[in-house]
Amino acid sequence: MLPSSQTQLGLFFILLCPANIIGLWWAVGSPLVMDPNSICRKTKRLAGKQAELCQLEPEIVQEVAKGTKLGVRECQYQFRFRRWNCTSHSKYFGKILQQDIRETAFVYAITAAGVSHAITQACSMGELLQCGCELTRSRAPPSPTAGPGTEGTAWEWGGCGDDVQFGYEKSQQFMDAKNKKGKNDIRALIDLHNNEAGRLAVRSYMRTECKCHGLSGSCTLRTCWRKMPHFREVGDRLLERFNGAFKVMGGNDGKTLIPVGDNIKPPDKQDLIYSADSPDFCSANRKTGSLGTRGRVCNSTAMDTSGCDLLCCGRGHRDETVVLEENCLCRFHWCCVVQCRKCSVRQELSLCI
Repeated sequence: MLPSSQTQLGLFFILLCPANIIGLWWAVGSPLVMDPNSICRKTKRLAGKQAELCQLEPEIVQEVAKGTKLGVRECQYQFRFRRWNCTSHSKYFGKILQQDIRETAFVYAITAAGVSHAITQACSMGELLQCGCELTRSRAPPSPTAGPGTEGTAWEWGGCGDDVQFGYEKSQQFMDAKNKKGKNDIRALIDLHNNEAGRLAVRSYMRTECKCHGLSGSCTLRTCWRKMPHFREVGDRLLERFNGAFKVMGGNDGKTLIPVGDNIKPPDKQDLIYSADSPDFCSANRKTGSLGTRGRVCNSTAMDTSGCDLLCCGRGHRDETVVLEENCLCRFHWCCVVQCRKCSVRQELSLCI
């Protein structure tokens, strides 16, 4: 049997690095993209609960695929101005996953969150037979909505609340399966923790939405339901956790993680954790998974991570003028066509040397 870290790496290559499997995930429009049979045929390393999902619930595997792509897109958005920008280049990305660094922690968390989010959304949209809207019979009443005209308003649960618990459990079943089989090494503990942090970034931030009913715009009755946070909110929250991630080491019992440093509180379930320092990602290095920042677009006036000073690692930058084409002078013609012209626009770019 393959070691846990190797198996999990193989899973991530299947889910996140399609170059190894004929563009399975990124070939948008291909019938292979969301075909669970193709996915399961190519995931020979899967076993246990993961193989069981492939055999008995292929439609869940299809949502796992959607959730993984959702996580990758969000990772690339959140890191677009950083030295490591969540590249999908398989030869480099695989090296990131083999390390216990902060970037790996974010990848695991955002992927587990994406899977949970996608499965839950599929339930609410009626796309899965195993689940549907959230059951609300035993749920406590919604908290009062602030604002005029809502005092004393009757309420009832209705609409289609998101069954986030179902999505949470399926994400847990698929993402955690390989690390649960008696693996007490520090890598397995870290991966499980970060997977859980990602799922909790979805489940712990459900919001209540309500709709008023009544004559002439009155609010004599409110129908309320629970909805997941938008996935961009999940990404923003996990990026905050990334910025404040905890460095840990394994305890002597092999089952606990201890924060590194004096007078540091233990990380909670929603914190991201790691055990090794990240490379600086300034220069290309296939051993560490760094593509380097040479040629990256930077902001010459910014003082944050997108600024040329930080992004270019002190090497400096050059200014370049490019000509782009974009739609302009758009007009609406009855009915119902919008016609635009193509205009050339000159844009000044700063590129890392």
